[in-house]
This record gives sequence, structure tokens and C-alpha cells, in this order.
Amino acid sequence: MDITKVTIYCFTGTGNTLLVAQEMLRTFAEKGLETRLFRMERADPARVPLDGLLGLAFPVAGQTTFPLVWRFARALPSAQGTPIFMVDTMMAFSGGVVGPLRRVVEKKGYRPIGAQEIVMPNNFSPLKIDEEKNRIKITRGLAKAQRYAQDLLDGRARWGHVPVLPDLLYAILGSPFLWRISGAIGQRFVLEQDKCSRCGLCEELCPLGNISLDPYPQFGPHCQLCQRCIAFCPTEAIHLPWLKHERYRAVRAAEILELP
Repeated sequence: MDITKVTIYCFTGTGNTLLVAQEMLRTFAEKGLETRLFRMERADPARVPLDGLLGLAFPVAGQTTFPLVWRFARALPSAQGTPIFMVDTMMAFSGGVVGPLRRVVEKKGYRPIGAQEIVMPNNFSPLKIDEEKNRIKITRGLAKAQRYAQDLLDGRARWGHVPVLPDLLYAILGSPFLWRISGAIGQRFVLEQDKCSRCGLCEELCPLGNISLDPYPQFGPHCQLCQRCIAFCPTEAIHLPWLKHERYRAVRAAEILELP
């Protein structure tokens, strides 16, 4: 494939997807390609470059992906054959994302050249973290990301679409009603004020602007349960209402905040 430039728009919760995107870009850079990485929630989809290889990287959520990812994909500008790929990270399986996303980008005029799903450590309320198992998953996941990047360049990658079941899962699991439930759960996050330092990191990290300090963090109705506020809270003052779990994060908070 005659590609000189790769741009990835990445949404990451606690860092698994960012690790994968960074590994893919390292592989591309080693082949002499110009690489760029942007934070999906901060980017204007209407201004994505159409003169190279375009990538979308995101986590699986509820066997599909977050509404903000779907909004970004649907708002992409019309293209005339720009090659595009997707990569997602997941705990076990998805089902309602690969085929439906292919349909979205094809309707926009993009040429889907590859889709890859990569198993990474569980970041959703792990009761107990096994560091060794997580290390093995991360090592295997990044190796798969390297191979996938090379397959994209060599033309071996594929973006298939098994009809019916993925579309049905997407229609059910991507419904606004179910995501309103996640918003309701987010409003019930427990904040231990005696631990909270009011540092504002949760407010800064929230991809939806759903957290405000007044004077302690207040949680709005638009949460999509990406887990950033819980995972990166330096004093572990925030947790889900029904349990206290161990915090999993794959990167430093600064690595997310530094992305353009």
C-alpha cells in the first residue's frame, strides 16, 4: 500500500486503547511513515485529514462502543476512497461494533481495509487485579497490535461484516435508553469527601464535561462509564455505588491529557 501518513483518532478510558494505538504508531514510524495521534473527544471529525491512512481506536463498551465514538464516526466528512481501519480493545468479546461501523464509514465514502479486536486487561470494576495476568495480556495485546499495523501496510488486513447478529446487537445495545441508564449510574458515583483533595483531575479528564467542582466533584447526567475519574483519582475518593474495587489504569493521566 502506497501510504506515507497515518492518523489515528483515539478514545481511551483507562489507557488500554491508548497503549495499542501508540504501539501501532511506533510500528508505522519504524517503516518511515509520518504518524499523528489525536484525542477523539477533543477533535473535530469534520476536519480529519483525507490524504493518508485514517484509523479509529476505541474500547468496547456493552458489546458495542461508546456513543461519543459513534457520533465521531457519523460526523466524519465525505471521502472518495480514503483508506480507514479500526482497532478496539476489549475484555472478552464485542459483537455489535465491527460490522455496523464498517457500514457507517462505507456510506461516507471511505475504503475499510482492516478491523482488529484486541483483548486487554479488564478495567471495569475489577475486584482483584492479578498483575502477572495483566502483564501477559498487555504483552500479547501489543504484539497483536504490531502485527496488525504491519498487515495493514502489507494489504493482509481485513474488515469483514457478518450480517444480522452484529446489526441486531448494535440496535439493542446501542440504544439511547441503555446509555441513559449509564448516565443514571454515573450520577450515583460515591465521592468520599474526606479523601478528596479537590485537585480537579477528574473534571479535566472527563471526556464529556460531565464533572464539575462545586466545591467537590459533582456528577452530571451524561456519564458513559469510561472509568477515567475512578481509575485516575489520586486519592481513590471516587467509586461505584455498589462496590469498591481495585483501580486499573494502563497509562498515566498525563499521557491522555497531553494528546491534542
